[in-house]
Amino acid sequence: MTGKLVGAILGLLLIRSPWGLLIGLFLGHLYDQGVAATRRRSRSGPIEIGEQFFRATFEVMGHVAKADGRVSESEIAAARQVMGELRLDGIQIHAAIAHFTRGKNSDFDLDVTMHDFAQACAHRPDLMRVFLEIQVRAALEGVDMQGPARVAVQKVAELLDISRLELAHMEAVLRIRREQMRTQGRTSGSGPGPVRPQGMQLDAAYQILEVDPKASDEEVAKAYRRQLSKHHPDKLKANGLPDSMLEHAKQRTQQIIEAHELIKSARQG
Repeated sequence: MTGKLVGAILGLLLIRSPWGLLIGLFLGHLYDQGVAATRRRSRSGPIEIGEQFFRATFEVMGHVAKADGRVSESEIAAARQVMGELRLDGIQIHAAIAHFTRGKNSDFDLDVTMHDFAQACAHRPDLMRVFLEIQVRAALEGVDMQGPARVAVQKVAELLDISRLELAHMEAVLRIRREQMRTQGRTSGSGPGPVRPQGMQLDAAYQILEVDPKASDEEVAKAYRRQLSKHHPDKLKANGLPDSMLEHAKQRTQQIIEAHELIKSARQG
């Protein structure tokens, strides 16, 4: 039954006149338009979502970098580092730089961009978390997520309806990951690469799984499965995460696996 028909019936019953019929038809028409618009927005498939994800990722990254009025060399280097760690090819890097530059412009509208992105990713909260993680990652590398950059990232989280508590956890986990990679780089003399388990401390492992050190083995196992489900690359790809962002998901999944292995080893020992 369409909104027009329902509106017409209700109009006649409530107002009991031809005017009631007309008012009901009008309200029903508005309802049908709203439903149609919602259905059109929900038709975004993985390809469309992936394209929007990629574009918004680097536009917002540029916006955050410009939050203090200028983009420093360290922030440019951080953006390029993220592109490198994501293993973007030449064409993707060229597109990412163009989007980053667009985000730096004074006329860039963060609210509109995040509104459109959130609508495209409706009912896909895991994609929104990955998006925010990448923003935190870049802000950490650029300015240690201090000053206006922190405020800008907090605004992005707010527009995605992600709590400050969850944002704080993301930051803590990504700081752990960054320190692991730096430790590995100092040890091997190489640049950024896959995270190795030897750099992880036990308290950090519990933090990554979001579980209390006093939790039971069963609770730890549940926390591990929950975190793995949030970040599993195959699941995220099926929901629209572009291939260019899968490397981030793979690294986070590896970090979760290593955290669980470290906790299990400590408890068995």
